[in-house]
Amino acid sequence: MDSLTAPPIAQQSSLQKATRRFFRSISARIGLGLTLLLLALALLAPILRPFDPATARDFAARLTSPNAQFLFGTDGLGRDMLSLVWYGIRISLLISVVAVTLGLVIGTLLGLVSGYFRGWIETVISWFTDILLAFPSILLAIAVATVIGPSLQSVMIAVAVVQIPIFTRLTRSMVLSLREQGFVQTVRAFGANPWRIIFLHILPSSLAPLVVQSTLSIGTATLEAAGLGFLGLGAKPPTPELGTMLSDSFTNGYALSAPWTILMPGLTITLIVLAFNLLGDGLRDSLDPRASS
Repeated sequence: MDSLTAPPIAQQSSLQKATRRFFRSISARIGLGLTLLLLALALLAPILRPFDPATARDFAARLTSPNAQFLFGTDGLGRDMLSLVWYGIRISLLISVVAVTLGLVIGTLLGLVSGYFRGWIETVISWFTDILLAFPSILLAIAVATVIGPSLQSVMIAVAVVQIPIFTRLTRSMVLSLREQGFVQTVRAFGANPWRIIFLHILPSSLAPLVVQSTLSIGTATLEAAGLGFLGLGAKPPTPELGTMLSDSFTNGYALSAPWTILMPGLTITLIVLAFNLLGDGLRDSLDPRASS
């Protein structure tokens, strides 16, 4: 057994304790349940969709209030709002997961490099993150999406750019703490390659806070993506995106005459953000080494 690696029994025990702490938390269980429900809806949308969300179901049924046939009512084109919201969940989760993944990968790499090698590399990367953090997140996302041009891909890139400095700072702070720990000093004394130390010893010890931050970031990414869609910088019709649906309702003056066209996508956005925030809080509490078993 490698003396520098934690024993499998100890790792299993820590995992079991974290799992018990997670499922003891009511908010964590609710967050996990909502997240699994949203993921199931997103995956099953092409199979169980009530109607085609990209086309008008019945032009005679424009702005129909919720009823037995159209549970969420219809929009100004006669499209079923339930189908639109259902596919909107799929699009929003796709944007958020892709954007957070890009931000996580790039930000983590920058944080690992700047925290371990220090010197001028750390200075340059710190300046870069400080510049990005100087802008409010939504304004930075708007600027990036405007430069690239309105599209689904530009929203992913814009939201990812907002996430990069968050993960960079988090990873850098973890590396600065871990690089002085005994196990890192030991492997360095044995002549291990710096990249081996970074990816095999420091990065695994930094995964817990990164997982928590990634989960929480999906909620904020959903809000940012919806904001870009509301401003007309997101996916273009007929793509059913929640922020674009809200924008269409406000633009066409349906706020008072057909409030369900705003209420349904708005509540869905709230549900997505709530689910991942509760899940992230539960993960943070369960993965905290200071918590009692």
